[in-house]
Amino acid sequence: MNTLLTGATGFVGKCLAEVLDQQEAYLLTCAVRWIGGTQCGREVEISGIDADTDWTTALIDQQVVIHAAARAHIMKDEVSDPLSEYRKVNVEGTLNLARQAVEAGVRRFIYISSIKVNGEWTPQGEPFTAEDTPAPEDHYGISKLEAEQGLQELAAETGMEVVIIRPPLVYGPGVKGNFASMMKLVGRELPLPLGAVQNSRSLVALDNLVDFVITCISHPAAANQSFW
Repeated sequence: MNTLLTGATGFVGKCLAEVLDQQEAYLLTCAVRWIGGTQCGREVEISGIDADTDWTTALIDQQVVIHAAARAHIMKDEVSDPLSEYRKVNVEGTLNLARQAVEAGVRRFIYISSIKVNGEWTPQGEPFTAEDTPAPEDHYGISKLEAEQGLQELAAETGMEVVIIRPPLVYGPGVKGNFASMMKLVGRELPLPLGAVQNSRSLVALDNLVDFVITCISHPAAANQSFW
């Protein structure tokens, strides 16, 4: 099955590319900023992702798009209007790709969103569920929700199947950010006050998430569904 993957150099995308490229059932194309940036057998250069990106070459003969690229959560954002910057990539860029995918005859569009669409916290012992009303609190989560809503509208208008996946914190080889910092602290064998912390955090292993995304490429029950 011909599959286009964006974000192939990212934490999740890189693992997805490696697994898909080894499976005979998929003919993978990776959209990259520069040729040679991945181990993918076929790469198409895309300079950036926004409302004006031309995806024509990348979408030729594609049946499925996995959109893992995004303006990621930035701890110390120094731009004057962060929400606008998130929207340029995560909303306008995503919907531009999706519209061109419809025109190119793509059958299914898989969008890697984020649990931040739901919000930042729940009452003790009550995880987020599919019945929750979205309540994003930061610019990243807001932009992801707006992209989801736009994709669902496009699916209803055009018939292209849309699959939305909202992972929690992903861990695995190559993880960065706060999870990597915590691992370094644990590795120093210093006493940490974790026993005094009463809250819980949902995690998903990178390999498990990748397996799930691949399942969503062709599983008939995944069409037009959102997954937590």
